[in-house]
Amino acid sequence: MLESEENLRTALNDAGSLATGKCLEHFDTDGAALTVGGERFTSKGRLPKDYQSPYGEVEVKRHVYQTSQGGETFCPLEVCARVVRTATPLFARQAAFKLGVMNSTAALQDLAESGRFIARSYLHDIANDVASVAVEKEVAWSYAPLAAEGTEVKTVGIGVDGTCVLFCDEGYRQVMVGTIALYDGVGQRIHTTYVAQAPQRGKAAFFQKMEREVSEITARFPNARVAAVADGAHDHWAWLEERSTWQILDFWHVSEYLAAVAPAMERGQAQQECWLADACHRLKHESGEAARLLAQMEHAFPSAKGSAREALEKAISYFRNHLPRMNYAVHQAMGLPIGSGVTEAACKSVVKERMSGSGMKWTSFGAQHILALRTLIKTDGRWEQFWHRISKFGFCQIKGPRSTK
Repeated sequence: MLESEENLRTALNDAGSLATGKCLEHFDTDGAALTVGGERFTSKGRLPKDYQSPYGEVEVKRHVYQTSQGGETFCPLEVCARVVRTATPLFARQAAFKLGVMNSTAALQDLAESGRFIARSYLHDIANDVASVAVEKEVAWSYAPLAAEGTEVKTVGIGVDGTCVLFCDEGYRQVMVGTIALYDGVGQRIHTTYVAQAPQRGKAAFFQKMEREVSEITARFPNARVAAVADGAHDHWAWLEERSTWQILDFWHVSEYLAAVAPAMERGQAQQECWLADACHRLKHESGEAARLLAQMEHAFPSAKGSAREALEKAISYFRNHLPRMNYAVHQAMGLPIGSGVTEAACKSVVKERMSGSGMKWTSFGAQHILALRTLIKTDGRWEQFWHRISKFGFCQIKGPRSTK
């Protein structure tokens, strides 16, 4: 049966290649002179060229244009058919998606399983071309959160964080990640938009991206509450406070501090575990409990010694700095998120899973292109919307006429 299926796949790919060639021919001109950018182009005749499709390589004879002064050539078929380099749109989409979710070796193996064999360099070229459009059109193209359509959005939750990636000439540097999550009336998350930025001098580029995304979302849902949820990084809170009505310190980070001070609050492991469970429960469900826990830790501090004293000192400082952001009982009653797990998970799913494989090192250029692809893919509905715009507006128009030499 396997042999029969492989033979069937070969036959279907042959038929698909033949049909793709015929489809491409429909996008060609009749050879009449054209005016492009104010210049007159005339056909040099129907010249053959190989194009890559999901089914195989296709040779097509098409009109190639050039001015009377020579110079760069222009192929209307490639513009009208939305050809990406020499790849048909569907094959470009497939190649870029695969490189966005897996390393190049796995992507090439995956393509080979469907009977498509291409060079590693070509795979990277196609993905980079697609990613360059995504980066270039970040400001011009907006995307609707399709998962939220038909649902009342009560809360917009925003968060930012960073995670380290190994770069070729700079060692480990921080990649910034942001999330804009939409919640319904009972606090269920219904959509998440992901933002990521490769390291630059400062974090201005990342926060500009977040600013655009947050502004678009809040304009789309003007009645929704805006809540910022993050850990204790001061530089992040400075930006988040200006763009949110409610600021919430990640509950799980707070619970880690409480776990660290438990030995200073009780003796014996069993008593410490009971104290921690009770403290976390009260902090989560009783209004004003953060202030009471702070008072308890301050009372225990003078008599604490060694590592317990050090843990108390850190926890007291943490609670004092963030006390207004720790009213979890009120936050939960309002249906607001109290954990930054969405953003922390994004650090792993958007960045780490793809960019921290064994032996991986990145240039800033390559990292930003991969991040552009991954944020498109990870944000529900955005990958499809992006390709809808490519289909509508074209690829060559975005990049400018490409030489066919």
